[in-house]
Amino acid sequence: MTKAEFAARLQHACAAVTAAEAELTEIDSRFGDADHGLTMAKIAGTISKAVEESDGGIQSMLDDAAMAVMSLNGGSAVPLWNTWLDGMQEDAPEGEEIDIPGIQAIFAKAFEEIDDMSGAKVGDKTMMDALIPASEAIAAYSGTSEEELFAAAARAAADGAEASKQFVSKFGRAKSYGAKTIGTPDAGAVSMSCFFQGLAQA
Repeated sequence: MTKAEFAARLQHACAAVTAAEAELTEIDSRFGDADHGLTMAKIAGTISKAVEESDGGIQSMLDDAAMAVMSLNGGSAVPLWNTWLDGMQEDAPEGEEIDIPGIQAIFAKAFEEIDDMSGAKVGDKTMMDALIPASEAIAAYSGTSEEELFAAAARAAADGAEASKQFVSKFGRAKSYGAKTIGTPDAGAVSMSCFFQGLAQA
């Protein structure tokens, strides 16, 4: 996969998140601050602009995106997404191409970094409910098609976000609502799922 192809997937991912702003706001308004949609639209727009303007290789592009997100104000999502993107760039190639093992390596490193920071597991009703299964799907992929790899990750993320409906919130403001949060998906898991749906678009 070339840098241009990866950049296009990242742009689609950001567009998918931006398109879901109203849905994310509605979900977050039930047990949160109702700001997740706006925050994620800002993050997505910032990533998209950084990717578009980056003139280096793949590592430089991902580093630019991470640095741009770091400069935002926007609650807990900003440092989490910055950490994820920064982890991604750590193992990214400096050049203009990345193969399947390379894709697996950058997503593995990205997950390692955010996992250290978050501490949340599947079932805690956070963005990790979508990110953990998506990361596992990427790591487990044994084929040779980027299309199939990202499709598998998108399916896993969507299933994870859907499954978050049945969990009780254990982090953030929603934690205080306890069992009342059952039946509502986690907004962070939904936004992460949207990102992976966009990545699956070539």
